[in-house]
Amino acid sequence: MFKFASCDGCQLTLLDCEDELLAIAAELDIAHFTEASSDAAPGPYDLALVEGSVSTPEHLDRIRRIRAESRHLVTIGACATAGGIQALRNYADVEEYLATVYAHPEYIATLATSTPISAHVRVDFELRGCPIDRGQLVEVITAFLAGRKPGIPNHSVCFACKRRGTVCVTVAHGTPCLGPVTHAGCGALCPTYGRGCYGCFGPAATTNLPALIPLLHRDGMSSEDTDRFLHTYNVTAFTAVESQEPVATREEGTQ
Repeated sequence: MFKFASCDGCQLTLLDCEDELLAIAAELDIAHFTEASSDAAPGPYDLALVEGSVSTPEHLDRIRRIRAESRHLVTIGACATAGGIQALRNYADVEEYLATVYAHPEYIATLATSTPISAHVRVDFELRGCPIDRGQLVEVITAFLAGRKPGIPNHSVCFACKRRGTVCVTVAHGTPCLGPVTHAGCGALCPTYGRGCYGCFGPAATTNLPALIPLLHRDGMSSEDTDRFLHTYNVTAFTAVESQEPVATREEGTQ
């Protein structure tokens, strides 16, 4: 387990898997996990789990070394898969931020952008979430132990709401919700408690933002509010989706 620019939440998810890890502990050795132990064995590694975004010059060299030492590399969490909340700086003046926040910005070594791991090295699998779901994490580890593809669904949060029998907060209450365009994995936690989805798990494969944005406006969100709604946990991922051309529908043949 390797950490880059992040809050450590996804690493803590692994530590929360106490009961589940007992079942597979005999099949693996944790060689490097400084959140849990100061012991660190050198590579090569069969499976590297990487949390956090690339945000400093040192990160660039380090992630390349980890990739070279790892048979499989899996990124976990919004920071590692999409740059994280810190990627908001990609759309601002980093030098201005440094001068505002730090008394001596000359001591800070940083990149102008915060980027996902996949922007720099080959990644074998991406596990979404802020933080990730522990059940999905155990599934990924088990899949690589068994030499198979992880069984992580790529549908939207709306599917999870239907499975739980949760009433749609948008249809029933006019609550703005990113569930229709967000990757499932949280168990539809926010809609279950009457709140709209915040997009913690990033865009789903079926993302259709051009269709959702008018609904957000209908439910009282201004254009500025909509931008803030989308540009949080997975700012770069949703921005990439927004930049795509609208897709013609089969039924109507319109955009």
